[in-house]
Amino acid sequence: MSNGPKVGEKKKINLPHVFIILFAIMIICAIATWIIPAGTFDYVENESGRNVAVAGTWHRVDDATPVGPFRLFELVYEGMVNAADISFLVFITYCSVTFIIKSGAFEGAVGALLKVFKGNSSLITIPIFLALIGAGSSTVGMFEEWLPFIPVFAAIYTGMGYDALTGLMVIAFGAGMGYSGAIMNPFTVGVAQGIAEIPYMSGMGYRLCCHAVMIIIASIFIIRYATKVKADPENSYVYGIEGLVRKEGESIEHEAEFGIKQKLILLDLVAAIIVVVVGVMKLGWYFSQICAVFLIMAVVAAIIMRWNLHKVGDLLVSGFMEATTAAMMIGIARGVKLVLTEGGIIDTVVNGMSLPLSHMPLWLSAICMLIVQTLLNFFVPSGSGQAAVSMPIMAPLADVLGMNRDIAVLAYQFGDGLSNIIWPTAFAAVVAGLSGVPLEKYWKLAFKLFGILVAAQAILMVIAVAINFGG
Repeated sequence: MSNGPKVGEKKKINLPHVFIILFAIMIICAIATWIIPAGTFDYVENESGRNVAVAGTWHRVDDATPVGPFRLFELVYEGMVNAADISFLVFITYCSVTFIIKSGAFEGAVGALLKVFKGNSSLITIPIFLALIGAGSSTVGMFEEWLPFIPVFAAIYTGMGYDALTGLMVIAFGAGMGYSGAIMNPFTVGVAQGIAEIPYMSGMGYRLCCHAVMIIIASIFIIRYATKVKADPENSYVYGIEGLVRKEGESIEHEAEFGIKQKLILLDLVAAIIVVVVGVMKLGWYFSQICAVFLIMAVVAAIIMRWNLHKVGDLLVSGFMEATTAAMMIGIARGVKLVLTEGGIIDTVVNGMSLPLSHMPLWLSAICMLIVQTLLNFFVPSGSGQAAVSMPIMAPLADVLGMNRDIAVLAYQFGDGLSNIIWPTAFAAVVAGLSGVPLEKYWKLAFKLFGILVAAQAILMVIAVAINFGG
């Protein structure tokens, strides 16, 4: 589509594989068990039946066992076993969602909408697609699945009189905000809530409001940019790069099947989401029931598409294979927690972090949590991996500070979602490359919106503290 750089042509910051990073963290934590004094808080049972730490009661203990080299490797296995419930949630839900994606229902819906909105009304597609993409990310955890849409959207928005950067921003920020405002994403908020021992989808209403606020802000920002580009192509950040800015009379159509099958598939997905929401909120469902609903959704999708058993088997295999990395990361990261627990230093770490935060207003502590999670995603650019590493510390830290654990989970998902499309260690170079937009041009515009959204997230964290979110 353009002469811009493709994926892999621009050198990016390369960190070691996430498995290596997680095991390195385990090693560091194991060494720490020999250096940091073991200690614990006094615990009491709160109104929810959860044992929580009592602030100011930390004291040293003598029965903790520092983790030696051989025990370290044992805890890799034990961490995987210990995290089996969350890992298999990821396996089953990811595999089930694969059936929905492979049906082409989302691509068909995109094509159908683009045929409806043309000319000046095409600006309306920006908030519509931000909301649609965000919904897919917020509910069933779509992220990489949106990547193939990037070159398509770049071409379409160029053809509609804007530029490739407009299409890129819609896809990238739609997905990023979907993760940041996730209401039931099983791979991020589901994992974090499971580790924090709070009900799945707890606080869904407020997170939905947060998602809506971010979509409104991003819509206004991108529409203003797109309007300037359409009025004068020289306002485009990629002006002068062949193929990335519209040409007079240029028009590009997006053809994708959107027949009765694809419509029924979307209905199948919506029905599954509604059943899960009702089951969790009204019937107390947890992982086994949620997985059952997702599996039934996949079976129904296969029947609608009339796939044969061989096709169904292939989709199951590909879905499980693609989920392997995330599920294994959760297991290895759980080993980090076991190292800290066995060494008796997890409460010591929490106490050390709480001391400076305890001298701050609670709202400022919440903002600090957001900043820490945003920076952590630079080093652990995986939603489930970041949850598994950070929540064993952040959840009890919230207890000590007198903050609801839902707020700690909110800080995690805010910090994880948006930074995925900004940090060079995550998807920044990938999304830019797929659209043909030079990375520095993408960053020039994206960092502006990112900064505005992070400021909005900080305000939303303050509001969460003010309303005792999750309490």
